[in-house]
Amino acid sequence: MGIVLGRNRYGKAETRVVRVTRSGTRHAIKDVNVSVSLSGAMEDAHLTGDNAAVLPTDSQKNTVFAFAKKHGIEAIEDFGLLLARHFVDSQPTITHARVEIREYSWDRITGGHSFVRTGGEVRTALIHSDGDGGAESVVSGLEDLVVLKSTGSEFHGFVQDEFTTLEPTDDRVLATAVTARWRHRSTGYGGWDDSYRGARHHLLHAFAETHSLSLQQTLFQMGRRVLDERDELCEIRLSMPNKHHFLVDLEPFGMDNDNEVYFAADRPYGLIEGTVLTDDAPRAASAWE
Repeated sequence: MGIVLGRNRYGKAETRVVRVTRSGTRHAIKDVNVSVSLSGAMEDAHLTGDNAAVLPTDSQKNTVFAFAKKHGIEAIEDFGLLLARHFVDSQPTITHARVEIREYSWDRITGGHSFVRTGGEVRTALIHSDGDGGAESVVSGLEDLVVLKSTGSEFHGFVQDEFTTLEPTDDRVLATAVTARWRHRSTGYGGWDDSYRGARHHLLHAFAETHSLSLQQTLFQMGRRVLDERDELCEIRLSMPNKHHFLVDLEPFGMDNDNEVYFAADRPYGLIEGTVLTDDAPRAASAWE
């Protein structure tokens, strides 16, 4: 039986960069976490310990900092594409680059240079590139978009077996923390910020406007709304934990509880995940890896 090396990649994970852009007394900041993974003709590093084809991960980190200075950071998708193309095009042994970026938002407090970190969702981007003229993909998205509706949600008609204790309901609190990632039809789109704002807007409004019979139904309606409204997108994947809110029994205290007081449970929780895509979406499973 022979032993061979399978798929492999390496890189520098979680290079945290804060880029300050100074325009007189008015400043702007970009706060990002960049992870790079490279692959190509570098088998000897594994098989014989020969590092002649290996670009050190420390060099990758330094490239991220240097590019933040030289090019600035606007949309994280553009910055990721810039980095990915550079690594492939500048190193003959590197044939594929994967760049994943998380962006943390800051809001201006007052004046030109004071900010407060927002507690909302994290914007994300995942870029794959084979270099100039090669295959590329961009998957944008967000994590921890926490939403809740205090009514307009039901759950009934489900399977019941000998272990079922959950009571059907036609009025419940529905809450979740949305992780959503959407695939662009082309890396040449360019309007990344507008696309992000639009996708986020439609996710929120579909959640609010859907009378929910299950979190599964809500997930599909959210994904469908984004794809209906954003022609530059062809696929969206959503992961939505059901943040359960249980009515508290107040009868021992002589009180009624007419859907007013809840216990917010953090675990265990239902986890609903699904993919929604257009019927003409090109296949690109590797774009998500």
